[in-house]
Amino acid sequence: MICFISGRSQNIKLRPLADTVGFAHTAQQMDSVVKRILRMQEKTLLQKRKDGGVGHETVFKTVIAPHDDYTYAGYMYPLALQNIKAKTIILFGVAHKAKTLNLENQLVFDSYTHWRGPYGKVKVSALREEIISQLPKGIYQVNDTMQKIEHSVEAEIPFLQYYNRKVEIISILVPYMSIDTMEKFSVPLANAIAKVMEKNNLKWGKDIAIVISADAVHYGDEEWGGRNFAFYGADSAGYKKAVEHEYEIMTNCFNKGLHIPNIELFADYTVKDANYKEYEWTWCGRYSVPMGLLISYYLCEVLKMPTLQGKILGYETSLSNKSIPVKDLGGMGTTAIAIIRHWVGYPAIGFK
Repeated sequence: MICFISGRSQNIKLRPLADTVGFAHTAQQMDSVVKRILRMQEKTLLQKRKDGGVGHETVFKTVIAPHDDYTYAGYMYPLALQNIKAKTIILFGVAHKAKTLNLENQLVFDSYTHWRGPYGKVKVSALREEIISQLPKGIYQVNDTMQKIEHSVEAEIPFLQYYNRKVEIISILVPYMSIDTMEKFSVPLANAIAKVMEKNNLKWGKDIAIVISADAVHYGDEEWGGRNFAFYGADSAGYKKAVEHEYEIMTNCFNKGLHIPNIELFADYTVKDANYKEYEWTWCGRYSVPMGLLISYYLCEVLKMPTLQGKILGYETSLSNKSIPVKDLGGMGTTAIAIIRHWVGYPAIGFK
């Protein structure tokens, strides 16, 4: 695609949509989704504060946000993303199809110039190439095939663009890798980001921020590709125990100062020691979360900043969160069922 700008041509390489059902991709859809989320809050008189108890003036440097269907995850999106104020967002996403493409032990970038957003094209930041140029060759690859079929980054963009029409992004997918490999890769990546920030006089939180895309537990024994994730049983008692375990993970790993042992603990909770490709507990963000948090930790070190403090802003599941109606919004809907034998958890975590 060629577009003409001020008498000169610019090559546009536009990343196609991966999920046209679960997320909003037009301005009308996005405006309606946000209005319905706010209306639902007022109607249900949520006991939790709408800002997660941090205040709308708070600026987060790093957040963890869900990426499931908007009808299910609902307010967890704005709860995580409304306090992101930066123009440039580094998005750490899941590589759900990594096995299909035989991807592991490398960070995955794309070569697109723009991604689709509900309010127009979202520019990929020119900082991407600056960051890549600083990285050792073996720790990354550019793979548009993986990037164009992955929905976890795509889910965040409409909300980010809703809050900032000029937002720019850098997408980094994290396929299979051990926590040791993540720690090895995170140091040069954090150094590269820090160098680019210093060169361009960018402030973390004000100019650049990190968004980690991750749904929490995938639970149940039905429609999970023949796998049984009902660790405590597929009934109401099992649901209660599973949610309690979710809060244990989030409290022990995120609701405190960000330190390496907390990040390693999250990996222990979610990834089997004997085989890093297997789940211990089914957070699909078992790689994106520790990688994004390790980068955040080492950025603090390199930039000589205080340790980030984490806070659980909210948590819901596809059963507990009252669904936002979307079926009248031009093809939006659900991509999976939500029943006691098949449900997903949604975290909203902020770090400042």
